Amino acid sequence: MWRACFLAAGITLVIVGVECLGVETINLKTRDDPAPAAFPLDTPATTGPLKKVTPPEWAPWSLISTGVVVCLYSFTIPARFKEKG
Repeated sequence: MWRACFLAAGITLVIVGVECLGVETINLKTRDDPAPAAFPLDTPATTGPLKKVTPPEWAPWSLISTGVVVCLYSFTIPARFKEKG
């Protein structure tokens, strides 16, 4: 079970790191979906701005390298438990 958890965390870090390589900014939606209009021609009001996140230059490489190290660690977990038990 621990092996699967660490492997999933490592793969997630690698994927997020690769995604950060391909984007300049990330727009996060900080507002709720507007309620449906009461009348067909009524336009619902939106509340709150979008939050923009710009990943620093070091973030993708740090995420990728950390993810790879965690994945490699997950492959050695079964061997460690077999030695102790």
